[in-house]
Amino acid sequence: MKYNRVLLKLSGESLMGDRQYGIDPKMLKHYAAEIKKVVDKNVQTAVVIGGGNIFRGISAGDGGIDRVQGDYMGMLATVMNGMALQSALEKMEVQTRLVSAIEMKEIGEPYIRRRAIRHLEKGRVVIFGAGTGNPYFTTDTAASLRAIEIEADVVLKGTRVDGIYSADPEKDKNAKKYETLTFDEVYSKGLNVMDMTAFTLCNENKLPIIVFDINTPGNLLRLMEGEKIGTLVEF
Repeated sequence: MKYNRVLLKLSGESLMGDRQYGIDPKMLKHYAAEIKKVVDKNVQTAVVIGGGNIFRGISAGDGGIDRVQGDYMGMLATVMNGMALQSALEKMEVQTRLVSAIEMKEIGEPYIRRRAIRHLEKGRVVIFGAGTGNPYFTTDTAASLRAIEIEADVVLKGTRVDGIYSADPEKDKNAKKYETLTFDEVYSKGLNVMDMTAFTLCNENKLPIIVFDINTPGNLLRLMEGEKIGTLVEF
């Protein structure tokens, strides 16, 4: 395997499938199956999943909810998604631990860096919930932060698009796909990879990012085996 320890970032919206909100059982099963394939190859796997399919804190203000309150509600949504993914993985006999940045001892463990690393070393999938535990930070930032803390080899951003393009490929047929990019090129071209706080964290800590299409079965495993899939952002 090309990578020993990875952090997979999934958006909450990806769990909706064709639905308007909530969790599509087919998508949940698909993601669990993709993760199981790499865990079976002894790749240490951590996951951060967003909560946008249930609640988006950043848009809560439109409904009269205070931004900080809205962000905490969004964190709780990520825990709900984490519980769903944990359940799907354990049905496939994959050992998991749900680790929450907000203490919920009846549901998951509090985040302790050394304990999380130990779980990974024992072959358990670690699902990080509740973002960073702080308002004003996205789950992209949580993914970068946790990846750095657990000393992951790479951040894998699983999306429905097969990489980074010069423009939105769903809107612009002439959009050019990049195979590789440097962090400086992403800055200079103004490309949208992750939110800027998350992206800068990876840059400053020399942590590469791969953006790839996780909806294609087998892509995650092929990445681990060294195939060039998606777009690699490196130095």
